[in-house]
This record gives sequence, C-alpha cells and structure tokens, in this order.
Amino acid sequence: MSPPENVTIRSLEPNDYERVCAVWSAAGLSTRPHGRDGRAAFLRQLARCPTSYLLAEIGGEAVGVILGTHDERKGWINRLAVRPEYRRRGIARRLIAACEHALHEQGIEIVAVLVERANPASARLFAAAGYAADVPVHYFRKLSRPDI
Repeated sequence: MSPPENVTIRSLEPNDYERVCAVWSAAGLSTRPHGRDGRAAFLRQLARCPTSYLLAEIGGEAVGVILGTHDERKGWINRLAVRPEYRRRGIARRLIAACEHALHEQGIEIVAVLVERANPASARLFAAAGYAADVPVHYFRKLSRPDI
C-alpha cells in the first residue's frame, strides 16, 4: 500500500453534491438519483449530519467519500467509496477513522456498517479496521417505492 499523499479530509458542503456522485460513479456504486441519493435528499441528510459526511481530496480533486449517520444510539457508516486509481493508499482507512472520530465527538459509542456479501474487499477493509462480523442479525427492509 502506498502512503496517502497530501490527502485532506473535510466535512462535505452542499455544493459538493456533484463531486460526491462522481466519486460514487467512478467507484462503481449504484445510485438512486430520484430517491435517497438525489440532491434534495442529500442536502437534507447533510443538514442532519454535517460533521460526519466527509470528503477526501488530493490537490483539490475529490477522491473518496464516506457518509456517517446516527440515531443518537448507534452510528452507521454508509456509502464509503474511493476512486479506483486512488485505492490501496490508505484513503478508505483514513475516511473510516475520521468518520468514527466525528461520530464519537457526537457521543456515539457504537459504529456499525453493512457490507454486501458480493463485496469481499469492503468486508476485508472493515475487518482490518477492527469491525467484527460476528453479530447474528437478519436484515429486513421495506421500501416505500422501488427507486428509494
């Protein structure tokens, strides 16, 4: 792994929306632009979690993003993405640590993440960052509409 060169991690701002979407797209994350990933939804979420929605930049270029949320009991890491050409440089680990710090600063002591089974690279990353995969749960969800 190459050391991260001049990586700056900062809180997202409303005008970062297109840059965030570009990182997600480059990283291969699917998005729902008419649902939870749309501009209006993003801005509502950002207003609720302004210190734990984070962007990694190198020389002003957006190279990674992470969204940290919480319900005042438990924190969640969501939508972690790093542009492929910047992977294996420690950027994802730095984003995770910065997000954990931001959540801890808000009094959140438990931080969790859901990783899809088809994403073993992310599973390895979070295991290496100290996350345990031994929580026996079943994940249920109900969508109010298919594009959400």
